Amino acid sequence: MTTDLAGAMAASEPTAAGESPLVERLMRTRTLSEALVAPLSDADATGQSMADASPSKWHVAHVTWFLESFILRDHVPGYRLFDDAFPFLFNSYYEAEGPRHARPRRGLLTRPSLDHVLAWRRHVDEALVAALPRLPDAALALVELGIHHEQQHQELLLTDILHLFAQNPIAPAVWPSVRDTPSPLPDALHWIEGADGIVTIGHDGAGFGFDCEGPAHRVLLHPHALADRPVTNAEWAEFIADGGYARAEHWLSDGWAWVQAEGIEAPLHWRMGDDGHWRQFALDGLHPVRPAAPVAHVSYYEADAYARWAGARLPTEAEWESAARAIDPASGNQLDDAGPTRPRAGVGGRGLRQMFGDVWEWTGSAYLPYPGFRPAAGAVGEYNGKFMSGQFVLKGASCATPRGHSRASYRNFFYPHQRWQFCGLRLAKDI
Repeated sequence: MTTDLAGAMAASEPTAAGESPLVERLMRTRTLSEALVAPLSDADATGQSMADASPSKWHVAHVTWFLESFILRDHVPGYRLFDDAFPFLFNSYYEAEGPRHARPRRGLLTRPSLDHVLAWRRHVDEALVAALPRLPDAALALVELGIHHEQQHQELLLTDILHLFAQNPIAPAVWPSVRDTPSPLPDALHWIEGADGIVTIGHDGAGFGFDCEGPAHRVLLHPHALADRPVTNAEWAEFIADGGYARAEHWLSDGWAWVQAEGIEAPLHWRMGDDGHWRQFALDGLHPVRPAAPVAHVSYYEADAYARWAGARLPTEAEWESAARAIDPASGNQLDDAGPTRPRAGVGGRGLRQMFGDVWEWTGSAYLPYPGFRPAAGAVGEYNGKFMSGQFVLKGASCATPRGHSRASYRNFFYPHQRWQFCGLRLAKDI
């Protein structure tokens, strides 16, 4: 991991109010996770809809296991685990931490209850706050990593519970629906010319960054342009109406095989109503597709096919990151509080819009190590590096990304068929 240990130490110094900024951010993050599961029953929090998803209860338990194991167990003398069975139940993929419960069977963990998991969280939080002033530099860096790790799982928790509730025939809502007025369709796409020549991308080591974001390095960009906004639901509906899912010429071979095998006809969570109009299931229930909002829940295969149909392509990771460096990563429609979150229509204007927020944006770049990449030593070295195979990079942030979590160098990554996240696209072209 590429954390700034000096910055972590400075952040741990007490404020005038007696609480360090690091403690404040830690507890704000921990509180938000509990707010996200507050509307759920124990059954809601235990269900698992597919192998890629995890129960909400497992998410809030796993991030607690991470903090307890890598900070309290390893850096606080005399600390005793809350429950000796929990490391087996809530380890995710850390081989160095020993055997673990199989991922596809997490939904079978009816015990411990959600209430018991929340009691464990409170125990760990109290121990962390008490230990923080005495933690060594390495442990402070792990606290910082633990905050960002939990923010990742907050987004996963929301998309996983959305996928779970979408399987229910009565289409239940996690949160009550929020009324909003229809937004006008955006103007036609405008093309923004990108940098041409050698640019530097990747995390430069200042502040927090996940290990896979670095090191910073130079790349050569050829003349190109990016669309000023993401593709909308209305534009995607035109792709569907033109037979986009039925015409093999738009699709990569693997993508066409996936469409045929899975019977894919529209983005995930879209449903055709009896009236012939598309509806979309969201965290606030089933509602008509909002034409002006960015399309979401599309796979890399779908994004690539749409780009070909539109006479364009997906941007490379370097093109996207170079363009986004001048934009505030905390801007846009991102997660601030527990409640119904969904992509929203963008505002008008010129220049690149909605780079951060609403939907993660697929790039045409494979998720591979940067020149000079080295994973961290120990178990935390398994965090990102071992997944650099067969996946594609997404950039930006989504409506379910906690605000302050992302940055231009951030590298999200998924397999090309996966689409249960808030994944959309922005077009690019050569010039």
